[in-house]
Amino acid sequence: MRVTVSVPGKVSLFGEHAVVYGEPALVAAIGKRLTVSVEGRSDKLIKIAAMDLQVPGVVLTYSEERPELIVEADYGKIVGAVGYVRKAIETVSERLGKKGGVNVTIRSEMPVGAGLGTSAAVAVGTVAAYTLLMGEELSLGEIARLAHQTELAVQGLASPMDTSVATYGGVLYIKPSAQQTVEKLPINCELPMVVGYSEREFRTSDLVRKVKALREAYPEIVLPTLQSIGRISERAKDALASGDLDTLGRLMNINHGLLDSLGVSSKSLNDMVYSARFAGAIGSKMTGAGGGGCMIALCPGREVEVSTAIRIVGGMPFRAAVSDQGLRVESIES
Repeated sequence: MRVTVSVPGKVSLFGEHAVVYGEPALVAAIGKRLTVSVEGRSDKLIKIAAMDLQVPGVVLTYSEERPELIVEADYGKIVGAVGYVRKAIETVSERLGKKGGVNVTIRSEMPVGAGLGTSAAVAVGTVAAYTLLMGEELSLGEIARLAHQTELAVQGLASPMDTSVATYGGVLYIKPSAQQTVEKLPINCELPMVVGYSEREFRTSDLVRKVKALREAYPEIVLPTLQSIGRISERAKDALASGDLDTLGRLMNINHGLLDSLGVSSKSLNDMVYSARFAGAIGSKMTGAGGGGCMIALCPGREVEVSTAIRIVGGMPFRAAVSDQGLRVESIES
């Protein structure tokens, strides 16, 4: 049996890092997708072919009897994505009370570790596809929960933001709490955005730990900063509902400044953020954990100029459309 699912990437509109500490965030799925295919095996091996993720065509094999990875090529940064696959399969196996060997193939239209939610997409896609391969079905809410559990186990700290939007699609308002709020928002306006990408310098887990250490060292300063980011998300939710792009743009600029103060931006991100503004973007900010990776620019009518400006400072731009589609089963073959 072979199961193939696809999952969207995302951009964090507002609230990254603060959402880890219970503050609200807004996140949007985009049209770029990641595909996970799983095929049953007669043995207990887990074989992972991670295509397009930094090193195309790398094949890794994992055995429960021999839990080390058998590396068939120089896999570089791909090991992070492999960790999410392994943990997702373990998590589903524990949930269902059964397990089996599997070949996993991952294809992506997005670079790994760029702040576009590839780790969450891998987790959601693997949870969903492996569950179906085992002959079971789970609700979207349960898939999102197990995928978040996977990210939490791999990263140490993780919000439910990325796994939720990868599962449901659209634009989500996330408010972590004992009674977690995940609200899919109606979109009453176009969000013409350009994404700029630069090489990632740090891992998400490193940046999350960095903010945690800063919060513990200077709580009277960092806590109000994180709370301010949360208030920005609330105001942005209202602006989105009314189609007020000018307010959204201003809030993006403030949000970026606060994130930069926490030390999670980088020179390459700042170069792209400010170049985009000079080229006519009404708002721009880093998106995701930071440390390189991606930024977004809200730039109605100025997409070409903003793309050119990002390219001039060494970034790789592409236009991003908000996508209402989340997790999608592409095929089930017996």
